[in-house]
Amino acid sequence: MEDHKNVEVPPFFVCPISLELMKDPVTLSTGITYDRESIEKWLYAKKNNTCPVTKQVLSDLDLTPNHTLRRLIQSWCTLNPLSGVERVSTPRIPISKSEILKLLKDLKYPNLQMKSLKRLKVIVLENETNKRSMEAAGAVDYLAHILSDQKNVTSSSPAAEDSDVEGFELVTPADEALGILYHMHLSQTELQGLFAKTGDFVETLTSVMQRAANYESRTYAVMLLKSMFEATSQNMQVTSSLKPEFFMELVKILNDQISQKATIATLKLLINVCLWGRNKIRAAEAAAVPALIDLLLDSSDKRLSEMVLLALDLLCQCAEGRSELLKHGAGLAVVSKKIFRISQLASDRAVRILHSVAKFSGNVSVVTEMLHLGVAGKLCLVLQVDCGSKMKEKAMEILKMHARVWNNSSCIPSNLLISYPS
Repeated sequence: MEDHKNVEVPPFFVCPISLELMKDPVTLSTGITYDRESIEKWLYAKKNNTCPVTKQVLSDLDLTPNHTLRRLIQSWCTLNPLSGVERVSTPRIPISKSEILKLLKDLKYPNLQMKSLKRLKVIVLENETNKRSMEAAGAVDYLAHILSDQKNVTSSSPAAEDSDVEGFELVTPADEALGILYHMHLSQTELQGLFAKTGDFVETLTSVMQRAANYESRTYAVMLLKSMFEATSQNMQVTSSLKPEFFMELVKILNDQISQKATIATLKLLINVCLWGRNKIRAAEAAAVPALIDLLLDSSDKRLSEMVLLALDLLCQCAEGRSELLKHGAGLAVVSKKIFRISQLASDRAVRILHSVAKFSGNVSVVTEMLHLGVAGKLCLVLQVDCGSKMKEKAMEILKMHARVWNNSSCIPSNLLISYPS
């Protein structure tokens, strides 16, 4: 309330959440009034289902505009211009369900499709209420259908000819539909339902990533996939039937480094799906391991490095993943180097990776390479410092496994030899 410190603001003009003068007061079913922006953020962005003041669980999330209070606030503002109070403008009326339905029906007509999609995009970006209204009107079905139809569209098809060109990039109906779906911030129920819409929707989004002419659509596709799999992580049947093309597209996004947001979403998705079935093998066969190692070499970001090491840990649990790690000239070296360089979590994952390699792929040449790269010395250091007991146990196991090769080696610094297990 610093803007109005020279005048006393009536307390019922103030939003209970932001403690600011309300611009668009709306009332919940509990009878408490809030500023629309603040309560929408509370309910939708933060995913709460209670009234912030009464703590009651809300069975009805409708926000009823409080026109009487808004007019009183506007009148009060008009009477206090000399105190630095600006008049609150009349908010835009939220889009009606009938207007949304009209636009959705227009999507069926090729000559109206792009115009309707652009209008729907404007609507969905305006506020959270519009997002929920579009979801309630069944927009997900219409948009998913457009994406599925676009799988078989060629550059000479009518749909392609009706596309718009923005800059040097061709924007297709699929691009617009995908952007709207992403910005709708779908509920868990709708995300789960996407798996059952118009056939295999995962395959549809994979196809979108393959054919997309712009980085933005590839980013939206991978972020939507991430949200879908997070919403249905218990559905092993869906997660374990993924095709090689799916993993190939994820690897391309990691290699292209489209954006930090796209990379993080791809890593989360890769980690999620590699917890199930033969997906570790499919990811390794799609060259995910070298892509992850290259990311680790270039990254100084703590969060990204932790996620890369977590993904590598999962992939190194299969022979194909370990083989790819050992083929990469910097694989063992960069994993070892990250111990004590990032965080406790990253160090733990790096030691787990080295343990998988030493236990299941530790032939003479590999063990010798680990020695010359300083891996054995780093493991001795793990035993000396204050870190997790499980991490120490893994390091101890590795050192004991290959004691015949590493014991009394000149490659282990003399100050660390006292830690070498006998």
